[in-house]
Amino acid sequence: MTPDSFSDGGKFFNPGKAIEHGLEMAAEGAAIIDVGGESTRPGSASILPDEQIKRVVPVIEALCEKTKVPVSIDTYKFEVAEVALQAGAGMINDITALSDERMGGLAAERQLPVVLMHMQGTPKTMQENPVYGEVVGDVKAWLEERVAYAEEAGVRRDRIIVDPGFGFGKTAQHNLELLRRLHELHGVGCAVLVGTSRKSTLGVVLDAGPDQRLYGTLATVACAVMSGCHIVRVHDVGPALDVVLVCEAIGRGIGWSR
Repeated sequence: MTPDSFSDGGKFFNPGKAIEHGLEMAAEGAAIIDVGGESTRPGSASILPDEQIKRVVPVIEALCEKTKVPVSIDTYKFEVAEVALQAGAGMINDITALSDERMGGLAAERQLPVVLMHMQGTPKTMQENPVYGEVVGDVKAWLEERVAYAEEAGVRRDRIIVDPGFGFGKTAQHNLELLRRLHELHGVGCAVLVGTSRKSTLGVVLDAGPDQRLYGTLATVACAVMSGCHIVRVHDVGPALDVVLVCEAIGRGIGWSR
């Protein structure tokens, strides 16, 4: 629900179109529908809570009424999360990993699933010059610290999902290294979410725009599933689900389990 999305340029900014698209995702097999009212693409500016609420609440209410698929609210602002949960959302996706301590209290009070994502910097500045000592180790250690913080706030570990934050304060090489070593993130002890869909690293590898990155996205989905990750956040649900099902069938055949 943003007019400046990197992936679709505001194609679904109209509430009616967003609701229709959400229902299409549910019909294609989405297990969760993530709704956000603020673009977090590189260089994007923050959107006030009232505007985000205006954008997302009608969509959340309609999706909760028309489908049984759980709805996630994609926000790091407490005011938005609070109203979205009242509207029917059942999950919080926070790119700042509960940087607002009120978010930790809200997640603990509701005992709903919460995604803690790694990001270096802010969406406005994160791609200016991201630097790590050792990207996988640094991201893993930071996520472990935020998981401990969430538990101290009262969120149960089995409600916590970690996201390495592909494209959030990371170069293409950082992102590729994270993909190569995704299995190491299981050491955090929580479910792992991977969101690579249509992102700029794929554009670097393929020399392709966001609308030409489907096959590259599906390659990363396969990588994530075979690395044992639990959730893949995608734009193209049907093709991604095919990849997930085949990878899981292969995994079962070799005695692999997530």
